[in-house]
Amino acid sequence: MELSKHYEPKEAEKKWQAYWEKQGIYRFDPKSKKEPFSCDTPPPTVSGKMHIGHAMAYSQADYVMRFQRMLGKNIFYPFGFDDNGLATERFVEKKCNIRARDIPRPEFIKICLNETKEAEKELKKDWSSLGISPDWSINYRTIDEWCRKTSQRSFLDLYRKGREYRKEAPTIWCPKCQTAIAQVELEDKEETSFFNHILFGLENSNKKLEIATTRPELLPSCVAVFVNPDDKRYKGLIGKNAVVPLFDYKVPIKRDKRADPEKGTGIVMCCTFGDLVDIEWWSAYNLPLKISITIDGVMNGLAGKYKGLKINDARKEIIEDLKSNNFMVKQEQITHTLNVHERCGTEVEFLVTKQWFLKYLDIKDKLLEAGNKLNWYPKHMKVRYDNWVNGLQWDWCLSRQRFYGVPIPVWYCEKCDEVILAKEENLPVDPTTDKPPVNKCPKCGCDKLIPEKDVFDTWATSSLSPMIATKWKEDDKFFNKMIPMSLRSNGHDIITFWLFNTVVKMLLHEDKLPWKDVMINGHALDPKGKKMSKSKGNIVEPKVVLEKHGSDAMRFWAASAKLGSDIPYQEKELVSGKKMMTKMWNASKFAIMNLKGYNPKKTKLEIIDKWIFSKLNKLIKACTDSFLEYDFSRTKSETERFFWQQFCDNYLEIVKDRLYNSADYSKEAVDSAHYTLYNTTLAILKLMAPILPHITEEIYHLYFAEIEGLKSIHVSDWPKYQKGLADEKAELAGDNAVSIISAVRKFKSEKNLSLNKPIKTLIIKCDEKTKKDLNSVLKDIKKTVKAEEIVFGDKAEIECQEDIKLGIEM
Repeated sequence: MELSKHYEPKEAEKKWQAYWEKQGIYRFDPKSKKEPFSCDTPPPTVSGKMHIGHAMAYSQADYVMRFQRMLGKNIFYPFGFDDNGLATERFVEKKCNIRARDIPRPEFIKICLNETKEAEKELKKDWSSLGISPDWSINYRTIDEWCRKTSQRSFLDLYRKGREYRKEAPTIWCPKCQTAIAQVELEDKEETSFFNHILFGLENSNKKLEIATTRPELLPSCVAVFVNPDDKRYKGLIGKNAVVPLFDYKVPIKRDKRADPEKGTGIVMCCTFGDLVDIEWWSAYNLPLKISITIDGVMNGLAGKYKGLKINDARKEIIEDLKSNNFMVKQEQITHTLNVHERCGTEVEFLVTKQWFLKYLDIKDKLLEAGNKLNWYPKHMKVRYDNWVNGLQWDWCLSRQRFYGVPIPVWYCEKCDEVILAKEENLPVDPTTDKPPVNKCPKCGCDKLIPEKDVFDTWATSSLSPMIATKWKEDDKFFNKMIPMSLRSNGHDIITFWLFNTVVKMLLHEDKLPWKDVMINGHALDPKGKKMSKSKGNIVEPKVVLEKHGSDAMRFWAASAKLGSDIPYQEKELVSGKKMMTKMWNASKFAIMNLKGYNPKKTKLEIIDKWIFSKLNKLIKACTDSFLEYDFSRTKSETERFFWQQFCDNYLEIVKDRLYNSADYSKEAVDSAHYTLYNTTLAILKLMAPILPHITEEIYHLYFAEIEGLKSIHVSDWPKYQKGLADEKAELAGDNAVSIISAVRKFKSEKNLSLNKPIKTLIIKCDEKTKKDLNSVLKDIKKTVKAEEIVFGDKAEIECQEDIKLGIEM
């Protein structure tokens, strides 16, 4: 290849991305006897664009996979797209300006399939533009036939194991999305509200009970009143009945430790249902069920005159009526935490609906034990997992009242409600369009079988990603070889979603861990360190960044993040990345131009060459150890520092004279320079290859590929630490030489002299031992600082380092 003056990232990145795919550089070889290394990476949803956080997180996982590939591992790096569920429905409804409930379900599903397929083509281009290295030939879609089959097979397996059940029970309900959701899909939202201090009556008494509530619209659902048994104020009320204002019916007054004397007035109304405590009380005390809110989020007939009003409208009217009827004592402004649906931000309700659940509350200890067996990077992220498991209060609600998703593979007997499972050989099935596996109910003989219309929670499928990738129940040999996978990489925000649910599924199905290591990424924040959001207008679009700076520059920024930590997007880091690439380009061009016709072979080394090799050897060990601990930021910073300070600023300047004026040196000295320049340049390229894959590939193919005989730097061997290259004596001599050269440069700079200005005499004052060490590098010092002669003497006042002073005569 011809050496161009400048590196052009746009042209190079497109060229090498196409080359890698055409040459199959990143293909997994199932027949290989190499040790496999696998990564279970998050399947991004097709409902949105790639954002800068994606660019950061997927780049960080890719550094690891590229490093492991260079260690000689057989890399299994599948890539998926999460294209089923509520997020996809919303995406399609918005894009096509339709509503799922307004058109036939088969037609809507067809539209979703077409739209997601097209969206994924663009998303693949976006993710490829980052320079990540999955094997695109083994990608999956969570709605494709194989994923639907695996998801339904999982359901059948867990049903037979007694882990799945269907019942009418309180569930977390989103009125806007009109579906049940799981506990993990809740978000906390701080909101200013009011404690409404309301007067309840006391049966057969003129006395009133003051109760504070944020939700007066639930008065028609009140089924009891609770006080703390240790609260002396209300001991005399226990066992009596309170009268609900506006609705004028009696409810029992009971005692329970969960009634907080310090909250509100200390008297709490229990409604079906306002929160989790209401559900616990309802169940524990066998209270009646009074539901006043419909699945659409409006008041029903139980609410009387408020029937048909939306929740917030009913709240306003009930408050007005409480005031006008003298039931309102006061309104106290408070800030409290609401449970909202993470998808739409709507405050959730707790309604009684018939749903499918996965039972796991009984295996909390086993889930905690599984968390202990995983290797967490960074270690402190395990606390989030533990806290989530310990705080679980609900079994996993699997069913969703949606139109587009993986169908639950069952039918029901109309007469006795017997569950009829699909046959495994028929999977995947859609009960709404496919015939049941039997003609009549095996229990009662009824021939009217009703199809299940609900679909799975999208996490029920994406949580199977390791099993999807490793052909669970389809290729036992491959599955057993690959499980546990080597690595799971995901953001800290989905530890409780994707990571936890995957652990649950693998434990319940196979009693195994899904992976050995867990690498947790942080978030990308805006330049001010704030969370990015569309509403704030502080979103950074990767496409804009890639267009301006290129992929490698963005990957350079992403590598500056400490694992697990959030990091602000700073354009100056990308500028630093571009400077690094420019310097790499120029330094490599210098090396290549001075290595023309060179045939690499080992030779006896000069001291200064031993010095740089010894320094490089330490760097290789540090980078290797860091990468093995997923500490890519240290690899980046250490290599960057070595490259600028040791290699470019010092070694290349020192070795120039041997390269330019080879006639002044012995053949061995020149061979040593060539050997060192070739191997140090190549090693630096390899160390940076996982982080800067495009420019390293470009430079590699300019010169090294032909000699090394490999298609890509990314399938070359990672540099190896060699004990024999450690040379403390050479390092001491080289460090002293560099210290002297730096001092002379500083002197010339302070005197406004050109660095190429000759020095008549350089005087070095030092002890005998240092003098002896310096003798081996005197010629290198002399040529680099342009000194006509170097002498040892006492006429030296320029501080160089503790044991060396200099004198300079111009």
